[in-house]
Amino acid sequence: MFAHARCTGEKKINGEDCFILKLSTDPRTLKARSEGPAEIIRHVLFGYFSQKTGLLIHLEDSHLTRIQSNEGDTVYWETTINSFLDDYRPVEGIQIAHSGRSVVTLFRFGETAMSHTKTRMEEVWNIEEVAFNVPGLSIDCFIPPAELRFGSISEASELPQEGGRVKNNAAAHRAKVAALGKSRENNIAVKMNL
Repeated sequence: MFAHARCTGEKKINGEDCFILKLSTDPRTLKARSEGPAEIIRHVLFGYFSQKTGLLIHLEDSHLTRIQSNEGDTVYWETTINSFLDDYRPVEGIQIAHSGRSVVTLFRFGETAMSHTKTRMEEVWNIEEVAFNVPGLSIDCFIPPAELRFGSISEASELPQEGGRVKNNAAAHRAKVAALGKSRENNIAVKMNL
């Protein structure tokens, strides 16, 4: 996700010195994601990575959307999600955060001060169990980015290759998935303590 990010500085998060990586969605992508009366004006991610371990400690995801009503009124929605990741443990050689806290803030504002509202929600979460490549999951649910499918970034070199090109089949770009178990009906169940 942060392959095209740029470093914007350093900050201490929960006592941990972190590098800040900023990733902004380009205007063409924003326009493509906008539809009808809703126009996405901005989508920015900030990732705070530990200088000591390289692990993601904090993720801030912010959207600004403008909605034009049929009456001509303009309303703006700013949605910010702050997630703090903790309790990293190795699972099959990959460090996975097993707990954290996410805070969502929705701010609505418009042409009049009476239309301003702010809503805040918080969730504390724990992951009890992690499994990769869960049998029965459709590859359609976890389509990898184009860079991985066509071998243009370094992770693609780990994929099975044929004649210097990445094979274009499910086995070639099977995503590692943190899905967490099966119910009796063969549906995937996510186990979390909230």
